[in-house]
Amino acid sequence: MLNHLHYFREALDKRKANQTLRILKPKSEGIDFYSNDYLGLARNKELQNLLLKQINENPHLLSGSTGSRLISGNGTEVIETENFISKEHKSSSALLFSSGYNANLALFSTLPNRHDTIIVDEKIHRSVHDACKMSHARKLKFKHNDVEDLEQILKRQNGNCYVAIESLYSMDGDFAPIQEIAEIAKKYNAFLIVDEAHTFGVFGYGLVEKYQLQTSVLATVITYGKALGSHGATILCDKVIKSYLVNFASPFIYTTAGQDVQWRSIRTGYEFLKANKNASSGLQQNIKIFHQQNIKTPSSENSPIQAVLVSDNHRLKDLQETLLNEGFLTYAVFSPTVKQGTERLRICLHSFNTEEEIIGMTKVIKDFI
Repeated sequence: MLNHLHYFREALDKRKANQTLRILKPKSEGIDFYSNDYLGLARNKELQNLLLKQINENPHLLSGSTGSRLISGNGTEVIETENFISKEHKSSSALLFSSGYNANLALFSTLPNRHDTIIVDEKIHRSVHDACKMSHARKLKFKHNDVEDLEQILKRQNGNCYVAIESLYSMDGDFAPIQEIAEIAKKYNAFLIVDEAHTFGVFGYGLVEKYQLQTSVLATVITYGKALGSHGATILCDKVIKSYLVNFASPFIYTTAGQDVQWRSIRTGYEFLKANKNASSGLQQNIKIFHQQNIKTPSSENSPIQAVLVSDNHRLKDLQETLLNEGFLTYAVFSPTVKQGTERLRICLHSFNTEEEIIGMTKVIKDFI
């Protein structure tokens, strides 16, 4: 036991020396440029009051579900919410999960079998990589957003292939060429799975719907802990896929169902978005203001995520602390989370940020760099 603890301590000491040790600390006070609350719905008083009213009228929403969906946790609230979501997205069906991580674990650990191949964008979310480890399928990577490289890999495959992409990548803040990838996947009879975690709410119901690609995508993952300001995720898919996941997906079968208040908050969030169709207009204006400050970034022009590359962990840490001292909350992404030499400050823009705050934050960055 002591030898094992020594090994763990050494690994932690190494991270501490590299200034990359992760620790849990209280939420900081300051100007938010690091959360995924793109539309400010997590702090929206009107939405909070709507939820509070429903909870006061239905206090049972706060009770635990008491079991997995296959035992005692499949109440009317979750069923009605799934039906509501599938209609909103014009999807055959929807299957809710406690988080986007669990949704991706379920998809990629369950659908592909040992004779199949999963081809992932090299910058796909960690949850997909972890799910691939649980699967018996072979995993291959294609160069980030490189349609030609994807096609060259698909050409060499036999059997079923699954292609995994994000519509908007969370570390680089750039969009996938989703229409071209959908065409390539169709050409080679590959199954396309799209993670819409960072586009839902910011760009309507996501890019799959925007470009009318529903029939070209096997499954779409929508998460609610970002622009919707809630928690949880859903997989939009065919009824056959939903039934298959219910029967064979361990992350679904062996997880206690969420509380009814979680499903009600998701449905209420959708209804709030429908009633506030211009909710993202302030965000888009703030993205424009950011770009007017001429900060060099590899991120897409209208993305709420803007990366500023600082190719050294120590310099990046210094920049983050300098911003924090000025009251700006940002997120530093160190290697090895990203490749060495591509360390970056990850800036999230929101509808509630002011022009003065954006200019002040970017001035600190420009002065430092």
